[in-house]
Amino acid sequence: MGVSLKDVALRAGVSVKTVSNVVNNFPHVTPATRERVQRVIDELGYRPNLTARHLRKGRTGIITLAVPELANPYFAELAGAVIDAAARHDQTVLLDHTAGRRDKEVLVSQGFRSHVIDGLILSPIRLEAQDLLARVAGPPMVLLGEREYDAPYDHIAIDNVAAARTAVRHLLDLGRRRIAFLGAQQESARQPAHLRLRGWREEIAASGGTPEQSMVVVTGGYDRRDGAAAMAALLDRGQRPDAVFAYNDLVALGALRVLAERGVRVPDDIAVVGFDDIEEGRYGAVSLTTVAPDKSTIAQLAVDCLVERIGGGAGSQSGTGGGQEPPSPRRIRPGYELVVRESTTVRRR
Repeated sequence: MGVSLKDVALRAGVSVKTVSNVVNNFPHVTPATRERVQRVIDELGYRPNLTARHLRKGRTGIITLAVPELANPYFAELAGAVIDAAARHDQTVLLDHTAGRRDKEVLVSQGFRSHVIDGLILSPIRLEAQDLLARVAGPPMVLLGEREYDAPYDHIAIDNVAAARTAVRHLLDLGRRRIAFLGAQQESARQPAHLRLRGWREEIAASGGTPEQSMVVVTGGYDRRDGAAAMAALLDRGQRPDAVFAYNDLVALGALRVLAERGVRVPDDIAVVGFDDIEEGRYGAVSLTTVAPDKSTIAQLAVDCLVERIGGGAGSQSGTGGGQEPPSPRRIRPGYELVVRESTTVRRR
């Protein structure tokens, strides 16, 4: 049988209410009493019944994180950070995989699991603004990712254009002038690939150069095989760059493989920069220079925003909640940094 609040109260010589105040971190407990109660909690191994606590508040204690691709290391690493951040709020995370399909993203965003979750963190790829504007019910929702939406939901995303310009500026500062972009898409101009491509164009133009369309390679996806095919196509048509800026690290890793097979030296002949700072990029034969979004901060901001919305009422973004008036929808720009590794700097021998 588990340890109860009453057991702790008897051992500590205080009321059950005092123990509850300590467990819930309420301020009106003297430091000496708090210390005594906490010591007994630790000695007895008391653990609060989170399920009962959530049910008393009319909640489940579960939030959903919906991402397009769990096999992508970036989303796997982000999911781990979200789970850690949620645990600090006594929340359990349910993972959902949308495969980057609009129909699945619409289904998730419309709250089809609203009876079992308190809130949703969604990283969409193909969801459109009209899909979000049509949402009339469901739990509070926070958006992640680089899609641009004019919709009434908190949205957390780094500045993709500025981050791309930082990567291209690094290559230009190294004296590279024929910089290819791998990973362009032919879909909506609000896609992340278009934002990073825009940064590529803007920084080359700002340096006095002319962005060459022949240096832009469209890919069918964002995986290693897509990067390998794009790099091979660029080399096969005689369009040899002296640097590559890839949409993400997976595309960059595919490009690095082809360059190694073709006997092209990295970074001597062609420098390569990726995006996302996945762990795999740090341990290749040539470690990858990359733009590193602050994944830990992104996760913490997303969970904090969602918990705030949940606390303002289970429907605080759909007009059905109560309690304190929630803040207006926010656009939050977490930080990023350029991590310079061997794919752009010659190793010292």
